[in-house]
Amino acid sequence: MIVAKRAIYTIGRVQLTRTLSTRASTILSALDISTTEELSGVYDGQWRGSGDIFSSVCPTTGEILARVKSASPQELHDALARSREAYTLFRHVPAPRRGEILRQIREALSAKRDELGALVSLEMGKIRTEGVGEVQEFIDICDYAVGLSRMMNGNVVASERPGHSILEVPNPLGVVGVLSAFNFPVAVYGWNLALSLAAGNATIWKPSPSTPLCSIAVTRIVARVLESNGIPGAVAGLVTGGREAGAAIAESRDVELVSFTGSELVGRNVGKTVMSRFGKTILELGGNNASIVMPDADLSIAVPSVFFGAVGTAGQRCTSTRRLYLHRDIAPEFLDRLKKLYATIKPADPLVDGTLLGPLHTSAALKTYSDAIDHLRSIDADILTGGNRYTDAPLDAGNFVQPTIAIPKSVDPKAKIWSTETFAPILNAAVFDNIEEAIAWNNAVPQGLSSSLWSRDIRNLGKWIGPGGSDAGIVNVNVGTSGAEIGAAFGGNKSTGWGRESGGDAWKQYVRWSACTINFSDSAPLAQGVNFSI
Repeated sequence: MIVAKRAIYTIGRVQLTRTLSTRASTILSALDISTTEELSGVYDGQWRGSGDIFSSVCPTTGEILARVKSASPQELHDALARSREAYTLFRHVPAPRRGEILRQIREALSAKRDELGALVSLEMGKIRTEGVGEVQEFIDICDYAVGLSRMMNGNVVASERPGHSILEVPNPLGVVGVLSAFNFPVAVYGWNLALSLAAGNATIWKPSPSTPLCSIAVTRIVARVLESNGIPGAVAGLVTGGREAGAAIAESRDVELVSFTGSELVGRNVGKTVMSRFGKTILELGGNNASIVMPDADLSIAVPSVFFGAVGTAGQRCTSTRRLYLHRDIAPEFLDRLKKLYATIKPADPLVDGTLLGPLHTSAALKTYSDAIDHLRSIDADILTGGNRYTDAPLDAGNFVQPTIAIPKSVDPKAKIWSTETFAPILNAAVFDNIEEAIAWNNAVPQGLSSSLWSRDIRNLGKWIGPGGSDAGIVNVNVGTSGAEIGAAFGGNKSTGWGRESGGDAWKQYVRWSACTINFSDSAPLAQGVNFSI
């Protein structure tokens, strides 16, 4: 039961009254987010904001949660300048000391994990367990970065010249701009912030304009830790805003690295802009991920994993399963089991324990879903389940849609239905006869983020992860396409952008590398035996 209370906003001299549910007001109050005043959406050591007003809208109820004052052009300019200034100080803080600050950020986040997780569910729409899990991912990457702060090592390279040594030395890079998406409004920033701070950089965050409350809540927590350690707040700055703010960060020569998560279309523009000034990018773009199920697969784990991959987060993960390739021998049984799981789905408030299906994030996402369903019908695809919006109360107030399984008539991977990512819970299935055919279909699309093979035959595994196997950045075996851990680098190939974040060697993108040849001898010979004597 959702009980409402009235909130009063003052804009200029005009008072606006709105209704705010107790579910929303309780979560916001737990994080000290005002339910009656416009919120400042810019932080560079102090909170401000005099630009356009953005509304945070709950995708479950349609209610306005809060209004946020974004960055004006001048405030954005000032925030970038302060980030630059903060970097020139922070780069001299010893790396282990930076790790200690990250440890404190980890503890502060952990103390508010459940509250932040509930906010993610409230504002983004993913179910509570996923919201809490997303915050846990930020906590985990902080743990990782604490250790990393004592292990960001260079290399000693043997020199061919007597009395010489060569060092490969990492140093702080500069300012890192993080342009994050709505679907992971906390974790993706966490991946970048943790590694950036460990490396000695300043970070400026431009979150999705539809999830400003998550960014404000997280920045407040981080800012308090920085302040308590005497570190300038602009080391972890925040600028809320729209497309213009993101474009300004991409264009700024004061930002050495831009990490962008979003669509292929926007990512292409960001990449061109940053490259035009010879900046660095980390691009995390479209997914369009496939699961391949062989006849020897253990269906007791494959079916529920595909179910989560396709339905989890209402199909709004970069790694959501979009394509399902089934060997002819097991296709009927697999689809029968999968349809039975789909039949158990009961959409509901994502904050209620036990809910597995929350809403799409925005009304624009509803249109994306509807357009994809219309296209499936226009090509005479067999829609096995789903294909409609939930219209009964109280779901009609939110962005709820039916998860869909479809079998298109064409299996041509270059056809629109297969080659285009639809950010919604739509799973397209096809039947193959041999693993070579399935791998070819997997690789034929422009995107290359995540992929999954279900088989207990080691020969299939060898083909799948080898040079002729999946060309995605994530190549799983008996694990679904979705739900990566932080220990390995996360990212994709081809039009997914080639970016890598989180674990593994991803940290090496956040530093500048220098090759330093040191001569400690009494002569100065040239390399390769070159003689330039007079």
